Parts: sequence; structure tokens; C-alpha cells
Amino acid sequence: MRYFAWPLVVALAACAAIASKANAEPFVPGTGIVVQAVGDDFEASVWRYIKNGAKASHEQDEEQRPPGGKSVNGRWYEGAKRGQPDVVRRIPTPPGGLLGSTGSLFVATKYSGIPGDVSGKQMQDDLLMGVESRLGRPIPASWSPSVVVRVYLPEFDRWENRTGASFGVRSDVSGRTAEGEIEPYWPGMFILFRSAHSGKHDHDHAQITIRAKNNGQDVPGPIIEEPGWWTFGISFTPDGAVHQYASPGIDDLTEEDHLYSSMPYGTRMMHFNNFFVNVANLDNGKNWSTPWVIDDPTLYVIPPRGQTVENLTGRSSVARRGGNPPGRTAFWKSGGSTQR
Repeated sequence: MRYFAWPLVVALAACAAIASKANAEPFVPGTGIVVQAVGDDFEASVWRYIKNGAKASHEQDEEQRPPGGKSVNGRWYEGAKRGQPDVVRRIPTPPGGLLGSTGSLFVATKYSGIPGDVSGKQMQDDLLMGVESRLGRPIPASWSPSVVVRVYLPEFDRWENRTGASFGVRSDVSGRTAEGEIEPYWPGMFILFRSAHSGKHDHDHAQITIRAKNNGQDVPGPIIEEPGWWTFGISFTPDGAVHQYASPGIDDLTEEDHLYSSMPYGTRMMHFNNFFVNVANLDNGKNWSTPWVIDDPTLYVIPPRGQTVENLTGRSSVARRGGNPPGRTAFWKSGGSTQR
């Protein structure tokens, strides 16, 4: 059963038509070869994340507070731009999850701004799944990278009672702007809560928004009326376009789950650096974010003709067939860029 309805169907169809003229044919995330050195299934009972001191808040006060948090298995680490969620831990997989899955990742946050300070504003924390740091290089667009992740949406009475962004599924990429400059940007999808207590909505529900149109504006997506598992995917074609997919349940994505294609901000993607999730809340010292759970985030590539994954990584143990320094959201010292 599909648990969503489409708002603004005509407008979305028009946007999709415009996007399809500008971009290559999208492909379903999960196509190609699994890159084993990246991603996680959270099945190890000893899985653990070490916070390593106060979180980063470079976006607010230019403080990164190294060395930064990371998982013991080396696959996850703190985002230096906004810092890590307050809680990052392995939990038993919620009901209805992937067949055979016994562990998933729980993330939540309360103090999402500057450590020791309360802003009274919406803030967000980042947890990165290392790609560039694991492979020793970013993935070129010519390799058609894609990521698939399952996300568990809790019952609506467990959400932070605030209308606005709650969770994000995003990629850290770099590309060439219309002016010829190479810039980082962060396309992906957000899950927004629509609270009945806001006075703007007659019942609690959620909605997906997509980042972003060619002009940088977010695109309204499916409305979610029931909690449970969803599958999200992002794919990148060699022409530099971004393709976003989502579907209720845990089944593999299909062509029918395509939501939107674009070159966000008019930027042509060149390199895929990392995948990450956002956890947002009202940074008032009182509100906990919605409790979020993810499972089985997986990276795929489609090697160009005549290439193998060994050409990408230099190692034969990083790939299986299946359905340098970190990037700018990662933990490294730089001048930083404006977050998009």
C-alpha cells in the first residue's frame, strides 16, 4: 500500500517535463555494483560511535572543535560544518524492516546549535557516511554513483511538535556553476512535519521536499499520511544531473518511484564526495528532535566502459555486484562555503 498523496500534481508534472528536457535519462538508485568499503548494515552488535568532545558548529561560530566524532568501524563521522547529533547508536531494527536485519542506526538531537548556547532557532546536525575518506578519492560523475537508504518514520505523536524540517537525506558533491566556478553543494530530500497544533494543518502528517530546482528552490513532494519505513535514493548521471527517488516500504526502488530530476542551482555535478543525514530541531534547550532510524545505506556505481571498481579504488575488496581528504561537510579545516 502506498501511503502518500501528491500535492500540486500539475505543477510537479510541469517541473518534471522541464527537467527531463535538460537532463539525461534518470536511472534507479541501486543500479550497478555495490561499493563494499562504503555504507553500513549495522548488524555488528559491537557497533559504537565515539563523540570525541563537544560538537562542531562552524556554520554558526567558525568553530570545528576537532578531532570530531566517528564510528569505531570508520564508516561514519561528524560533520564539521554543523556537528553531530547528540545521540548516535545502534538499536534493534523497528518492525517491518529489511528481512534479516537485526540492527539499525538511531539518531536524535537536542542541542543542535553552538555548544553551551541556545539560539531559539531551528538548527540541524549532520552525520556523514564516508565515501571520499574510505576510497581515497571522490567518485566522478562518469561512474554514475547512487545511494539507497531505508528510513523509519515513527508514529506522529512521537515527532517533535513543530512544523518544519525534521530530517534530511543528502549528498555532498561538487560541480561546475554556470559561471564556470567549482563549488560544493548538497542536493537531497527533506522530511517536513506538518503539525496540527500549528494552526495551519488540520491533522498531523509529513511531507517530502526535494532540493532543488535549477534555480535553487525546493520542490514540494509526496505527503506522508502514515508512519513506517520508507526507501530513499539519489542517483547522478554522467551529464551532472541529480535524480531523486522515494517510496513507502522497504522494497527496492523502481522507475515509478522517481520524484524529480534537475541540476540544482544550475550546477553540473562533477564529483560525489559523501552521503549524509541531517537531524533538525528547535534549538531551545528543551525540544528533542524526532527520533530517527536508518538502515542499510548502500553506495552503488556503474563503471564506465572498460573500467572496474578496482580502477576507482585501487583495491579489489571494495565492491560486489548488487540490486583523499573528506568533502566540505566533513571534518577538516577550511574557509568553508555558504551551505545550500
